[in-house]
Amino acid sequence: MAQKRLNIISEDSSALQEKFVNGIMKQGKKSTAQRIFKDALDLISQKGHKDPIKIFEKAIDTVKPTLEVKAKRIGGAVYQIPMEVKPKRQVTLSIRWILGICRSKRNAPMAKKLAEELIQASNGEGAAIKKRDDVNKMAQANKAFAHYARY
Repeated sequence: MAQKRLNIISEDSSALQEKFVNGIMKQGKKSTAQRIFKDALDLISQKGHKDPIKIFEKAIDTVKPTLEVKAKRIGGAVYQIPMEVKPKRQVTLSIRWILGICRSKRNAPMAKKLAEELIQASNGEGAAIKKRDDVNKMAQANKAFAHYARY
């Protein structure tokens, strides 16, 4: 018999929210990941923000990178070639960066770390924004190799 899945997030959750929950999930424990996400949204609303979903979406949009570098081997040398990031990859990278930063912090529950990082990212500050800026600076610094992108 198939069991009904426990869905903590409301039934009207968006694809972006589901993708984020799947990014949080480790070892197939989706209900735990959903609980962490819900608790993070609750913490955001307790800190005085009226709509935590808008804070979440703004944080993802703010962290999205526009350029990244890809290593290409040409004639025995490896060049860091700047390339535009496709929209689907932008979302994936922003989710990965936010969650990676939350996981690297210590001494706090994951929901609290996630809430703080989402609030900071929506305000245009924090470690995820720094990561985006570092990737953008690296792409700008290697603009001289952009003509190799077609190879």
